[in-house]
Amino acid sequence: MSMANAIERFVPDGATVALGTALEPLIPFAAGHELIRQSRRDLELVGPISDALFDQLIGAGCVRQVTAAWVGNVSEGLGHCYRRAAEEGVPRSIAIHDHTNFSIALALWAAAWNAPYIPTRTLLGSDILNTNPHLERDGDVVRVHAVRPDVAIVHVQRCDEHGHAHAWGPLGITEEAGLAAGRVIISCEELAESAPLLKHPNRILFPETKVVAVVHAPGGAHPSPVQGYFNRDHAFFRDYAAASRTREGFEAWLKRWVLDVPDRSAYLARIDTEALRIRE
Repeated sequence: MSMANAIERFVPDGATVALGTALEPLIPFAAGHELIRQSRRDLELVGPISDALFDQLIGAGCVRQVTAAWVGNVSEGLGHCYRRAAEEGVPRSIAIHDHTNFSIALALWAAAWNAPYIPTRTLLGSDILNTNPHLERDGDVVRVHAVRPDVAIVHVQRCDEHGHAHAWGPLGITEEAGLAAGRVIISCEELAESAPLLKHPNRILFPETKVVAVVHAPGGAHPSPVQGYFNRDHAFFRDYAAASRTREGFEAWLKRWVLDVPDRSAYLARIDTEALRIRE
């Protein structure tokens, strides 16, 4: 299935979408850019960090709410689109439900286990309790209420057509997000045969019944790293930070890198992927 078809069929306006669940690596930028091209609106984004992808979706006007531990551009600091939306309502106001990396994992696990909440003490004394109505103090514990994404979109190293996915390197909260979500879209570097994947069932991320689409998308996580395939494109993140410092700069960047490219192949044609590729 193509990324365009997967987004069109399984991510409607108003959906709650988990993205960038492995923190800095394996961020599904190809999927995020397709959400922008299809002008999805009123999305709730769920994740731990997700580097600059959340920032881009916010700047494109796709987002009504962020439920996350942090939004920005990791190596460059601030997410300028996020800051404009939070402080000035540009291009639109967004609701922000703060979490820590640990508490968002608990919220997703609660949904995966069909529990209303998971109790913890780790947030006691934190101002986060004042900003997120779904974190509820109850005596000497905090109830972290379940977060149930409609869809989790993940990028992995390899997957078969049935949704048996293998990923390695830091995975963050990928398993939690996939099990909590109603459905999973997987993009992959390699579309593999089933036999070698099924030889290692302990490495399969999700039940195949959760997976509604598998998209063969080499380079689909650029500019984030994919262990064994691509290094992180530090210069690309740096250039995005400089361009997005102003609204006009962001709009020019968005036109060049998202709106004026019909698909991921056209995007990658503008990048020296060989310089980023990891060779054994």
